[in-house]
Amino acid sequence: MDQHIETIVVGGGQAGLSVGYHLAKRRRPFLILDEQRRTGDNWRRHWDSLRLYSPARYDGLPGMRFPGPGRAFPTKDEVADYLEAYAARFELPVEHGVRVETLTESDDGAGYVLDCGDRRLTADNVVVATGTFGTRAYAPPFAAELDPAIAQLHSSQYRRPDQLAPGPVLVVGASHSGADIAVETAREHHTILCGHSRGQLPVPLESRRAQAAFPVLWFLARHVFTLRTPIGRKMRPEIRTHGGPLLRVQADDLAAAGVEWIPERVTGVREGNPVLDGGRVLDIGTVVWCTGFRQDFTWIRLPVLGDDGWPLEERGVVPSSPGLYFTGLAFQSAFSSMLVGGAGRDAEYVARHIARRPRAGRPAAVAA
Repeated sequence: MDQHIETIVVGGGQAGLSVGYHLAKRRRPFLILDEQRRTGDNWRRHWDSLRLYSPARYDGLPGMRFPGPGRAFPTKDEVADYLEAYAARFELPVEHGVRVETLTESDDGAGYVLDCGDRRLTADNVVVATGTFGTRAYAPPFAAELDPAIAQLHSSQYRRPDQLAPGPVLVVGASHSGADIAVETAREHHTILCGHSRGQLPVPLESRRAQAAFPVLWFLARHVFTLRTPIGRKMRPEIRTHGGPLLRVQADDLAAAGVEWIPERVTGVREGNPVLDGGRVLDIGTVVWCTGFRQDFTWIRLPVLGDDGWPLEERGVVPSSPGLYFTGLAFQSAFSSMLVGGAGRDAEYVARHIARRPRAGRPAAVAA
């Protein structure tokens, strides 16, 4: 017999937990499914030196401030531990180690069926909170043509410089993650960073001037760079497709570290080596692909995706499938949507929409 829960949230990161918080406040039954072993494990798997690009005072989820000095930039492990503590504090029902293999509409059209391998769950509402930019690491198809002697890592696999093979390192992708990794690898390897600039902050991220400017930047991220403004609507496809500007590591930092920044794309392979669009062939020992992720919603067997692979949603609500929601997407409603501290606002909107839906009248198996 299928287990029925009024609302199932798929994904136990900052977006999914925020939805849980707001549903619990409204006393609505729900269950959060997370394929990780522990809450926060997705953050624990990032490279060791990663820190947030926003100070702790802007990184809290609804109902719980981020611990520590407000001006500090939390490490990835501090974020992971915070999310775990958040789930525990509000007693959010999270089941770990559960992978949703398919999501389909129920036979009566009144809800959804989630196939989790050894069990089936049904729900009136499903909230997909599986990642900001996507879950499938992307590298160009020609990566498979590189000489097998060249070590290849995606940024999702990179942890620290001791993973690198001897010789020069090529970092592909000049957004903030690529710049951060390039500066780190340049300490022991000649490092080439390839990719066009998307700009950078006007002041160093951790300077006093930046700290003084953060209230303004946060206001812009929440209230100006949104889908309600022309500039926000213009920004969204750029952010989703090409990544953001340089943040902590800027052009001067790259130069000071000895990084060779080439504002060209890697376009192919010649005799096993990567080739730039200007024709230069690079002799390197390791490639780190900082080329982002792609959305992978193939497990959702419903016609809810656009031609670009992104959900057809309005502030997280899917008009064509009542009861289906998304949250935590890059630029879902504003630039702030993709920041830890911005997850709560979109989650509240989704939870409020769920609370307004009529109850199906079926008994809920799990309650918050």
